[in-house]
Amino acid sequence: MNWTAYAAYLTFAVVVVLIPGPDFAVVVGNTMSGGRRRGMWCAAGVASSNAVQGTAAILGLGALVLRAQPVFHIVKWVGAAYLLYLGLRLLGAAWRGRYEVPSATGDDTRRGWRQGFVSNITNPKVLVFYVAVLPQFLAPGASTMALALFALSHALLSLLYLLTLTAVMHRARRVLARRRVRRCLDGTTGIAMIGFGARLAFER
Repeated sequence: MNWTAYAAYLTFAVVVVLIPGPDFAVVVGNTMSGGRRRGMWCAAGVASSNAVQGTAAILGLGALVLRAQPVFHIVKWVGAAYLLYLGLRLLGAAWRGRYEVPSATGDDTRRGWRQGFVSNITNPKVLVFYVAVLPQFLAPGASTMALALFALSHALLSLLYLLTLTAVMHRARRVLARRRVRRCLDGTTGIAMIGFGARLAFER
């Protein structure tokens, strides 16, 4: 195990996690619409997807998906359509401007987890990260344990960052819950999701 390479990988992974993307937008949208608990479950959904894709890369399944172009393109288009759907829902909420007190029901938290998981698992860039970028930090013939440590570390970093984001938004809820601010935030987040979906769909 090369700990210097691992430290360099963690530094790179932190930078990747901190760059706002679909995960950021989905967690923000869920926190605003369903409160802190739903936002936390959404973050858990994203991290679960990262763990699944990291495991797939370890087992060699990720490389198979990347080579099977029809499968890769299907995943890409499903992900783009899902982000478009979520973005349009947020724009609709911003347009209506009618908000209820965030609930914490089982259905609501499951919806948060599902949106986080689906939006991430259908983002082929995550799979590319695990299959193409991660191996650059590994020595040839690295053990399965080393592969698992590298892959799951990214999932853990993502979870910690998104949980922190949820907590910060929860603390600022008095300001963010104001109707004008909420409509602006929903509209901005919705446009961002649509933009991420469009970029995902048309990017080669």
